[in-house]
Amino acid sequence: MADTTITKVDSQHSPKGPEGEKYLASGVHVSMRMWENEQPGEPKQPSASAYETVGYVLKGRAELHVEGQMVLLEPGNSYVVPKGASHTYKILEAFSAVEATTPPAQAHGRDDNK
Repeated sequence: MADTTITKVDSQHSPKGPEGEKYLASGVHVSMRMWENEQPGEPKQPSASAYETVGYVLKGRAELHVEGQMVLLEPGNSYVVPKGASHTYKILEAFSAVEATTPPAQAHGRDDNK
């Protein structure tokens, strides 16, 4: 039997994660989150995640540093951070993006172990 569960999440009422991200819809194999108006500043310490991330930039600019490579992210760009890759972001202008993670980032405390 197919899974008939439908989820709708209003981002105005979404729970927030430990770094200010908003958790959006989440399924068994993928979840979404949104980063809104992240402000310029020093990049965070590099980390590696137990999930793959794909993202889409809504506004602003940021540098994505992954495994020694730097990619400039601007509105309309999409990006991938492979599972286990050492990465960090440097926000250049107030930045908003939507990301999908697989497996779901917040499942089983994964966000706590970036």
